[in-house]
Amino acid sequence: MKSPATAADLHLATMLAGAAAVLLTGLVFGRLATRFRQPVVIGEIVAGIALGPSLLGHLPGDLPHRLFPAEVRPLLNAVAQVGLMLFMFMVGWEFDKNLLRPHKGTATMVSLTSVGFAFACGTAIASVLYRNHHETDGRPISFTAFAMFMGTAMSVTAFPVLARILKDNRLSHTRVGVLALASAAVDDLLAWCLLAYVSALATADGNGRLLQVGLLSAVYVALMFLVVRPLLAGLVGRLVARQQWRPLLLLLCAGVFLSSWLTTWIGIHAIFGAFLFGFVMPREPAHLLKERLHPPLEHVSTLLLPVYFVVIGLGVDIGGLGAYQYLELTLIVAVACAGKLLGALVPAKFFGLSWAESRTLGLLMNTRGLTELIILNAAASLGVLDGQMFTMMVIMALLTTALAGPLLPVGPPVLEPEPLPSRRRDLTETRI
Repeated sequence: MKSPATAADLHLATMLAGAAAVLLTGLVFGRLATRFRQPVVIGEIVAGIALGPSLLGHLPGDLPHRLFPAEVRPLLNAVAQVGLMLFMFMVGWEFDKNLLRPHKGTATMVSLTSVGFAFACGTAIASVLYRNHHETDGRPISFTAFAMFMGTAMSVTAFPVLARILKDNRLSHTRVGVLALASAAVDDLLAWCLLAYVSALATADGNGRLLQVGLLSAVYVALMFLVVRPLLAGLVGRLVARQQWRPLLLLLCAGVFLSSWLTTWIGIHAIFGAFLFGFVMPREPAHLLKERLHPPLEHVSTLLLPVYFVVIGLGVDIGGLGAYQYLELTLIVAVACAGKLLGALVPAKFFGLSWAESRTLGLLMNTRGLTELIILNAAASLGVLDGQMFTMMVIMALLTTALAGPLLPVGPPVLEPEPLPSRRRDLTETRI
């Protein structure tokens, strides 16, 4: 006679059923997104929101709670975090410093200006928004942490989504496309550093604790570059030479999780640990690593990230916004677009790009996508955002990313990328 299912078994079964619903819904919405010149990830994010209280919650039967009951959500979140950590490792690993070499001056100036101006705009509107969003779950939110986070959220550009948009619009090999990719790479790096600081600020009880987190973070970064990177290079070299791909894959995954645990223990978010472990990961031998390690890691993160979107979607309640919140949302979207568009357009024009190219660059730098959602979810978990603010910022991330598809030109295939102009020296012989 079979023993009755335990509560843990039922919770696991419910989680698996919910995950199946997530994957199928994400597949349908992803296909629909491509019909509207949007990357698949936009459809998957919308699917995650649709499965939450914003859409499914308005149907009879309290379906979000039935599909994702409170007892099951920690399991879903755990699965989602595994996918997220592997994704962040891939982002760090794929950060290509070679993108910056042919035009590092232009890309750095565009990136710093767009980040700096957007950050200033974000901190400026924080004073307007803070009075209505100064506490979460009855606990006060530090204005400094809130303002710093708003600046960070406004200054983000999503490198992975941007690369997909460029490919879909055949702009990858144009000078504006390559410049956008290089600038977005710097943006991403700055965003993770800013998030590390904001998370330390949010978790620290006072200046003493903040100083402790800062010192521990500095020691951690030094160890990653001075100890972990050479050790990892030696291990990867030996395992690749022996064709031991399974042990290497297990070693890397263990390293990602340990690095994420360590940054959480220090007091900065786990995603920073996963990103930095990827950043110090050896790139050579490039063809073998890309052929043997890239596909399995990418497949796992692709499979689990839709679950992460549902975890985010469960915290988004569009129906919970009132008339005043829609005014705040309008302000947030307007400031987010202006900060990135002007911050990228002005330096691009200064370095000799046409008005059309500068406008295109501004639109590309305004795409926030998945990177923004990761930062938003981190801020919510740190208690920096209340539910309404989280919902408004997620909508802003979707709108600013979705704008790029319809407004961008579709370029012709280009065999050789055009050189980037400069006011200071001739780059006509440069090839990106």
